[in-house]
Amino acid sequence: MPPMLVIEENAICVTLSNNIKAEELLFNVKDIRHKLKTHNIKELKIDIQALNKYDDYLIAAIKHLEKIINREGITLKFIGETEQFTDFYKKFNSISSAIKSTEVIKTNFIISLGIFCLSTINSIKTQLIYLGDIFISIGLIFLKPKTLRFNETVTLMKRVGVDAIPIIGLISFLMGLIMAFMSSIQLKQFGANIYVASLVGLAMARELGPIMTSIIVAGRTGSAFAAEIGTMKISEEIDALTVMGFNITRFLVLPRIVATVIVVPILTVFSNVFANLGGLLVGIFILNLTASSYIHQLNTTLSVNHVMHGILKSILFAFLVAEIGCFRGLTVKKGTEDVGRATTSAVVSGIFLIILADSFIAVLLTYV
Repeated sequence: MPPMLVIEENAICVTLSNNIKAEELLFNVKDIRHKLKTHNIKELKIDIQALNKYDDYLIAAIKHLEKIINREGITLKFIGETEQFTDFYKKFNSISSAIKSTEVIKTNFIISLGIFCLSTINSIKTQLIYLGDIFISIGLIFLKPKTLRFNETVTLMKRVGVDAIPIIGLISFLMGLIMAFMSSIQLKQFGANIYVASLVGLAMARELGPIMTSIIVAGRTGSAFAAEIGTMKISEEIDALTVMGFNITRFLVLPRIVATVIVVPILTVFSNVFANLGGLLVGIFILNLTASSYIHQLNTTLSVNHVMHGILKSILFAFLVAEIGCFRGLTVKKGTEDVGRATTSAVVSGIFLIILADSFIAVLLTYV
């Protein structure tokens, strides 16, 4: 039997009885918070006249409710409290205060290591469940394409791809220019100026193009995904969507992953083009090469396999950036400070996974 809520003038009255459990009171906290927002409430009254049996679990639930209303500047008042209840409530408060004020004793190294290992294992378990849900949702797209929110995906493709072209173009152009200039200093000594085109083209197509593009996307998009979903988490929008029957992975995560995976390979091609333009400028104005000779050397060196190698890597990097950004957003539990941590973690984790995956691919291709 849930507690009875009655709206009075500038007050809410919650009636408790012996049949009410602490879980039922905690379940009604959300309803109470909603009424606090929709009514001009200045006081919360808890009627305990019919309450003869209580334990520390029920008192803890009341304390949790008191903590919530105190944030809103609302006072708590008991109706029909007995001397026995008052003494029990005061003792509970004193014990809670003593526990909170107790200084943390320096833990043993083995204990700290155990806590860290358990936390890591739990995090890995959570992420594996999350990845499994993503792959199931991706498989569902092929069976039922209409399950993907196409309009939202197209909007995200514009945000992730089109809006990122200026910054990716500028950084890639400067990267190509710097690589060509620095390599020309050594190559000029051997009369091998023409190989600047080969160096810039290969480096950008196979390694730097997908890596630089994905890192920029991690900074722009991965952080945005974490912040958006994290904000939805603390504002209880995700809870509302879950109650309405929406699958959060399919509704929020999947459009972001699909949009990122589609546009990042295209951005990688743009990155290669702008970087080679930077190298071309160095070749023409510093190395006295002609545009036709530079482009001919580039065509001779680069093959479709080199370009496809970079594009395939960019698809993997895009998936890692998008999924870790959404995952960090979903792990937000508290307030805006936690959103900031999740955003930072999304960027750092995204860049780390990009470098780790690239290293693994490099080793794999060397020995396989």
